[in-house]
Amino acid sequence: MNQSVRFWSLAVLAAGIMVSMSGCDRLAARDQLNKGVEAYKANHFEEAIGHFQKATQLDPTLPMAKTYLGTALAGNVVPGLDTPENLKTANQAIGIFNEVLQKDPSDINSIKQIASLYFNIKELDKAREWQKKVLAVDPKDPEAAYTIGVIDWTMAHENVLKAFEAAGGNMNDDGKGNMKAPKKVLQQIADQNKPLVDEALQYLQLAVSNRENYDDAMSYINLVYRRKADVDFADANAVKADIAAADDWSQKSMGARKLNQEKKNSANAGGITMDANGNLK
Repeated sequence: MNQSVRFWSLAVLAAGIMVSMSGCDRLAARDQLNKGVEAYKANHFEEAIGHFQKATQLDPTLPMAKTYLGTALAGNVVPGLDTPENLKTANQAIGIFNEVLQKDPSDINSIKQIASLYFNIKELDKAREWQKKVLAVDPKDPEAAYTIGVIDWTMAHENVLKAFEAAGGNMNDDGKGNMKAPKKVLQQIADQNKPLVDEALQYLQLAVSNRENYDDAMSYINLVYRRKADVDFADANAVKADIAAADDWSQKSMGARKLNQEKKNSANAGGITMDANGNLK
């Protein structure tokens, strides 16, 4: 009987110690989280990453710890750089955000971060896929729609350059339908680019409808219509209409950009003002 009592007493004591240690770990995790936030604000990203990693190790359930860790890792990714180290950092961040999404599939921040990371490491198909996931959660997000259009245009433009390079003859993209290029080359471009052009126009128009005077999106609509002219090479009237539409959107973009700058200047025009008590502010 005494042996049984001693056994259960030890078990209760051990459980108490475990709870105490767990509580200490949670406090330590929050301390590491706070230190990480301060380091991140000071642009000490490596230090911040270390603190966030410790926080997640000490308390894997700590709210926002993984999000902060993923954000700090993403901040260390250099856009367009395809070194093994840069790709490793990007994929680590993507993995962290995917862990967040396992618990909350509609976490818009994590979805946007993954989309941005794939774009930065030039995995454009995946970046486009994740931007569509952003729109599935927030159909009114203008930047997601804009980015899809940019990705489609980028891929279409690369297709033109590659086709011209493969054909030889020192051909240059004239941005007006490239009517002097061999028909065989233009047909190849049209086959590759029609889906990209159609989708780009769809999403860029969505971006403009969701953000008033979205001059960057308007500028890309101009560029996409110039790619559409390649696709329509067999119809001279269609090519002419495409170039006219491109020029029109170019003018709209410049007008919107001017208007946006005027609004910005107006918002900043106050300068030093005086309150009701005569104090400068």
